[in-house]
Amino acid sequence: MNSLQAVDLNLLVAFDAIMAERSVTRAGARIGRTQSAMSAALARLRQLFEDELFVRSPSGLEPTPRALDLAEPIGKSLRHAQEALAFSGVFDPRSSSASFRLGLSEHPAFVLLPKLLAAIRQAAPNISIDVKGFIARERAVEMLDAGEVDAAVGVPVSSSPRILSRLLFEESFVSIVRADHPAARGLDLETFVGLDHLLVSPEGDRYGHVDWKLSEFGLRRRLGLTLPQMYAAPAIVAETDLVATLMRGIVEISDSRARLSIHKPPIELLPVSFALSWHRRNDSHVGQQWFRELIRSVAAAKQDQSEELR
Repeated sequence: MNSLQAVDLNLLVAFDAIMAERSVTRAGARIGRTQSAMSAALARLRQLFEDELFVRSPSGLEPTPRALDLAEPIGKSLRHAQEALAFSGVFDPRSSSASFRLGLSEHPAFVLLPKLLAAIRQAAPNISIDVKGFIARERAVEMLDAGEVDAAVGVPVSSSPRILSRLLFEESFVSIVRADHPAARGLDLETFVGLDHLLVSPEGDRYGHVDWKLSEFGLRRRLGLTLPQMYAAPAIVAETDLVATLMRGIVEISDSRARLSIHKPPIELLPVSFALSWHRRNDSHVGQQWFRELIRSVAAAKQDQSEELR
């Protein structure tokens, strides 16, 4: 297979036309080339890809399995190239077939992604999203720097001038026990500290926000379970004697919510902020500006809905 530098873009245009028309003659008419020029292009394509690509049949040219594998990536690449050449500083989401790459930590993936995809399907049916997950905020910065993602949503990243961000929403904390737990009648500080606690720690630490706050009072809690998956916590609490202090949004969307008793933590905990971050080099790109604004509007609707539930 030849290197990209040796590939004539016109060959890919010819391939795309033959794939669409299944005829050298009709493909030539489609892109304004003679039949002999198209035959020569097909010969070069066969040499380039080391495959027949198209074989004759009673109904016309039939693509080989190799040609079928090539059809989608070549077609998509040509559409993207055409969009780049036609770029005028105006972005039309309804006609665009752009693909955006979005980094998401676990919580935004659960609470934002379904609504975001629904909004995209309505406003821009041909746009696709490639999601990459991350845990540590440093990883989000690395992906933005490397151009692996166009934007990222998670806890606020570094204040480097090359990384821009805006606050999307906040999550307050609630403490939960199972509905028929003795502590369901009232969760004061003494009762709270006396229970076995479930700690969610994606990084594997055994010390969290609650521990920091309790240390200010000279208190320590007893951990009964530490786990990395935050969305498993409500179901576990609903079946055990454990108490957990979680972001309210996790509890709100849990299938186990009806089997839980939800309380304001007996200690004051600051809410967790989630921000949209992007690299400065993408700041003025009109398509990405549209994408970021759509994320912002979905997050704002989510925040309003959460406040209504409270």
